[in-house]
Amino acid sequence: MADPKKLFIKTYGCQMNVYDSERMAEAMAPEGYETTEVMEDADLVLLNTCHIREKAGEKLYSDLGRMRSLKVARPEMKIGVAGCIAQAEGAEVMRRMPIVDLVVGPQAYHRLPELARGAGRKVDTDFPTEAKFDLLPERQGRRGPTAFLTVQEGCDKFCAFCVVPYTRGAEMSRPVEGVLAEARGLVERGVREISLLGQNVNAYHGQSDGADVGLAQLIGALAKIDGLERIRYMTSHPNDMEDALIAAHGDQPKLMPYLHLPVQSGSDRILKAMNRKHTAESYLRLIERFRAARPDILVSSDFIVGFPGETDADFEATLALIREVGYGAAYSFKYSPRPGTPAAEKPELPAEVTDARLHALQALITQQQRAAQDAMVGRQTTVLYEKPGRMPGQMVGKSEHLMAVHVAHEGASVGDLVQVRITAASTNSLAAVPLG
Repeated sequence: MADPKKLFIKTYGCQMNVYDSERMAEAMAPEGYETTEVMEDADLVLLNTCHIREKAGEKLYSDLGRMRSLKVARPEMKIGVAGCIAQAEGAEVMRRMPIVDLVVGPQAYHRLPELARGAGRKVDTDFPTEAKFDLLPERQGRRGPTAFLTVQEGCDKFCAFCVVPYTRGAEMSRPVEGVLAEARGLVERGVREISLLGQNVNAYHGQSDGADVGLAQLIGALAKIDGLERIRYMTSHPNDMEDALIAAHGDQPKLMPYLHLPVQSGSDRILKAMNRKHTAESYLRLIERFRAARPDILVSSDFIVGFPGETDADFEATLALIREVGYGAAYSFKYSPRPGTPAAEKPELPAEVTDARLHALQALITQQQRAAQDAMVGRQTTVLYEKPGRMPGQMVGKSEHLMAVHVAHEGASVGDLVQVRITAASTNSLAAVPLG
C-alpha cells in the first residue's frame, strides 16, 4: 500500500475559513492525502485566504515569497491558493507567483481533488450551479467537543467597504436536512457544541419538504439532536434579525447567551455612507429586545474606524453607542480600501487620525470586556472542556458566554460539560473551581 500523501493547510481569517479548510482536507482524503503540521513535508500546500482586510493579501504574497526556496528544493510539491483572495485575484496570483500550481475559489473547493491531479497550472473561480455541500464527503474522524458548521454563504447587502458579495456570491442557504445530517455526524464523532456560520447567518432560510425554515426554526430542530448540548451562531446582520430568533434566546436552553451583532459605526451619517441600511437607534433597540429575552446575554460587535469622511463627531457617536451598549467583546479595525468596492474610490483619512481613533476605541472596549469578566466572579456557569491546561490537573474550556475558563479539575476529560464557580478574572480569561 502506497504511503499517504501529505497535505498542509494554512488558514487565514474568519471561522468560515476554518470550516472550509476542514472540508478541503476531507475532500482530499479519498485522494490519499492526510494532513500534516509541517509544511516542508507536504506534497500539497494550500493557503486558504481571507480578503476582508488589506493586510491579509499582503500576508499571502509574503508567505508565497518565503516559499520560493521550498519550491526550488522540492519542485514536485504543489502549492495552491484557496478562499476569497483566490476568487478576487486568482489571475493576478498566478501572474505574480509562478510557484502557485492551482487556485480555487470558495464556491469551488469541492472540485479541489480534480484540480490537484495531474500536471499544469489550474484556476477554478467559477460560481458553480451544483450544490457544493452535496458533493463533499461526510465528516470524518473523531472530533473535539466543538465544531463549526456553515449553514449560509454569500451576501446581498453590498456594504460600501466589503468584498464578500464579489468573492462569496449571493446569499445561499443550505437545505435543512443537509445541515441536520452534518450536525448528527459531528455529534456521533464527539462534538457537543456547534457554532452555525454564515456571512449573514441570520439571513438563513433553508428548505425542508418545500417549506421555508428560518434560523430560529433550524436551531429548534438542531436542539432535538441527542448529545448536542450547545448551539451558537455568527455572524448576524441587524437588518435580518427576526422576532423568532430573538425569542429563541429565551426559549431554547441549548442556545447560548452570546450574540455577535456587528454595527460598524455609531454615526447614522457614516452608516448611510457604508450602505448598512440600519441606524444607531434601530441597532440599540435590537439590543434591548435581546436583553429582554435573555437578560444575561453577552453582546459583541465589529467596528470600522476611519471610514472615508468620518469626522470627530462621527467617531464620538460610535464611542457613545459603545458606552450605551456595554460590550463583552468586539473586533475593531482601521478602514482599509478593498479594490472594486464603492468606498475604495473615496479619499482616505490621515493615518495618524485613524490610528488615534482605533486606540481610543479599543481602550474603551478593553475596559468593558474587563468589566464583563469581573462581573462573572462568584457566579456559577457551565464550562465545556476543550483541552488540558498548562498546569497539572487543569482543564481549559469556554463558558456559556464564550469566555475562556481555566478550571483546576483533576481527573476531568476533554468534552466534559461541568458546572463551575468563577473565582477570579483577568481581561482575557477566568479561573474557576468545579461544583459538586
